[in-house]
Amino acid sequence: MARSQRVTLRDVADRLGLSVNTVSRALAGKDQVSEDTRALVSAEAKRLGYVPNSHARSLVSGRTMVVGLVITNPSNPFYAALISAVERQCRAGGYSVLLLVTEDSADNEERAVQELLRFGVDGVLGVATESSSDVWDALREAGIPVVQLSRDIPGRGLDFVGIDVESAIRDAIVRVAPPGVRRIWLLEEDLRVSTVAARIAGFRRALDDLGVAHEHSLVLKVPTRRTSGASLPWSPDDAYALAANVITPGNHPDLVVTANDYVALGVYRAIRECGLTVPDDVRVLGYGDHPFAAYLQPALTTIRLPADEVGTAGVDLLLRRMADRDRPRTSTRLPAELVERQSTG
Repeated sequence: MARSQRVTLRDVADRLGLSVNTVSRALAGKDQVSEDTRALVSAEAKRLGYVPNSHARSLVSGRTMVVGLVITNPSNPFYAALISAVERQCRAGGYSVLLLVTEDSADNEERAVQELLRFGVDGVLGVATESSSDVWDALREAGIPVVQLSRDIPGRGLDFVGIDVESAIRDAIVRVAPPGVRRIWLLEEDLRVSTVAARIAGFRRALDDLGVAHEHSLVLKVPTRRTSGASLPWSPDDAYALAANVITPGNHPDLVVTANDYVALGVYRAIRECGLTVPDDVRVLGYGDHPFAAYLQPALTTIRLPADEVGTAGVDLLLRRMADRDRPRTSTRLPAELVERQSTG
């Protein structure tokens, strides 16, 4: 028969003939309790179905033992891996994770921050939307430490862990560009976020390093559908429509650099339909190394992102910030890995 009331410390103590204080210390792992008593109490608590009251515990300790995680879209393979890494690292530190999703909507982001304030989380890991400004300041002003992940918000004084996107793009382009390259095009997202700006900066650095004239190369903005709350983070349709309008047998680049592997899908189709081939006529460089990249024909050369390392380092930095609120701001940019396949020869 199901119990009508929650099992309490008193229930466990009465069953064992111990004081509530002894049971509490045993479950908390206090040194004053012997190993035998701790094992006995733990077994009885499990048998009775005792679950600690986190709300009551937070009233005593001043901590909820919960970390907030705000991301844009969990179906993005990068963020899916990031969630797993954050949850695993938080669990190891004794924290639970409260996940909130914005779909790159500023309104959703503001609601997420208000929810975190209401819940009173101990710290927050957040991926900012393109409109982020003072919304994150509300958390810091409430005494809640914040670490930004993936996307930086310059000038806000927040800790940051992300990827050295600019160097990754620059190095990859220089590595895979064909000999005598004259024209390189970048198909980029139309979001005003730090990662997009970094990819464009890396693209332009590569042009300079290769001696490619900027006027012969293009940065083309692909409309993003992530703000519509679609189940997938991107659609290849818009990239295909854009590429099909600008790539012709007589007007095509030597190399197309894409903002993500979904964009590369659309580019592949546009190249094929105008009678060109990858990589003989046009080389293609992806970004993200999504699961399908290796199975395209030809297999897509792309940049693999260290999502697990970003999540783990982000949690570690947040825990340090929670322990020392006055420590200097930390900004960490991790290297990415170029995965060379057939799309770049």
